[in-house]
Amino acid sequence: MIYTAETTIPKYAFEPDSATGNKFFRINKNDSVLYYRRSDFLVPHRKDYYFFAFVKKGSSRHWIDMTPYTLKDNTFYFTVPYQVHLKEETAALTGATLSFTRDFLATDENDFLKNLPIIQNPYNGHELKLNEQDLAFVEDILEKIYAEYHAKHEWQHTMLLSYTKVLLIYLSRLYMEQFSEVNQLPERLLLKKYLSHIEASYTRLHEVAAYAQLMNISAGHLSEVVKEQSGKPAIVHIHERLILEAKRLLYHTDQSIKEIAFNLGFEEASYFNKFFKRLTQQTPLQYRSAIREIYH
Repeated sequence: MIYTAETTIPKYAFEPDSATGNKFFRINKNDSVLYYRRSDFLVPHRKDYYFFAFVKKGSSRHWIDMTPYTLKDNTFYFTVPYQVHLKEETAALTGATLSFTRDFLATDENDFLKNLPIIQNPYNGHELKLNEQDLAFVEDILEKIYAEYHAKHEWQHTMLLSYTKVLLIYLSRLYMEQFSEVNQLPERLLLKKYLSHIEASYTRLHEVAAYAQLMNISAGHLSEVVKEQSGKPAIVHIHERLILEAKRLLYHTDQSIKEIAFNLGFEEASYFNKFFKRLTQQTPLQYRSAIREIYH
């Protein structure tokens, strides 16, 4: 159960749904025992996507960021990409799970979803209590999402995005009611502060040292804490934010590659092209063509 910053913690990538082919979003219903391999237990890992679980009935035990949780009936659980997961034991589970990637959030044109408290998770939460009214609302919207996900209608992505937005807004209200800054670890708050600075300055500042100077700490200390708390080097957070915005602009606008590069703080479009391809294995134009083929 003990691990350190030096421990190699595996990261699990989002697995596309083989039944629907969806590469960014999936929903499943659970009404029985979940079967895992023995090797899945007591092994810390991170997910590179957002994961939500509505537990109607369940009593499994797991850990998130070294905090133990025993699943409770009529409770909603959630994690964001940088948190550390560990399964301790499993039991019968009834409910639903919902997961999606940053790319799914990037299709939200006005960036509303990614700024919701349930997504930003400023208080490092994981568990939301549901009263009778909350329970009715959550079960109803999850049923709508599940039905739409398995339908073959036109504008399916728009419907899924809309339903998911309603769910996340509702959960964000509960989040703000149920969490506060009490007992926040200094290291976790430093990570949150760093990510907040990136959000405000990623189009201007592309180096860790620049953010360290902004935060009045050494680049070495910032890098160490960010790597320990998130499982990723500090520079990766900057790169991921740039890529996310680049994808949003490529999908939602008709700006040229040169214009997008300039808007993101790159002096040369050629450097932006190399940067984008290195991180996504596609050129910006290839990505624009592929994403519009899927969603237009």
